[in-house]
Amino acid sequence: MAAPPPAPTNESLLVQFKVFLLETNAMALAIAVVIGGAVSKLVTSLTDGLIMPIVSLALPGGDWRAFKLVLKQGMPDPACVPTPDKACAMVGEKAILVGHILGATLDFVIIAAVVFFVASKLLKIEVKK
Repeated sequence: MAAPPPAPTNESLLVQFKVFLLETNAMALAIAVVIGGAVSKLVTSLTDGLIMPIVSLALPGGDWRAFKLVLKQGMPDPACVPTPDKACAMVGEKAILVGHILGATLDFVIIAAVVFFVASKLLKIEVKK
């Protein structure tokens, strides 16, 4: 047997929404998501522009995002015309994209550290109140 529908209230939808935002920390969660997105872009930029160029000195070829371990050699795409700025993709190539994995891992570690430090500071502030 289904549960009965909730009893109608005299509060307007706007008042209920305001109570929801203030009492359930939904506003804090929304702010955290926006700040998290901004921190993610900052960390990715820091990783791509500062940390990974240093790491790329140790990698063969220099371009760390393009670093890969080729498992099966492919053929050049016949429809592609290479330019000095762009190389043609290899059709049928099977490779492990080490550079992408390394960059994403480094991004994750930095973002996790930032979230940990911010959360620990906020929890200390909350405990002091």
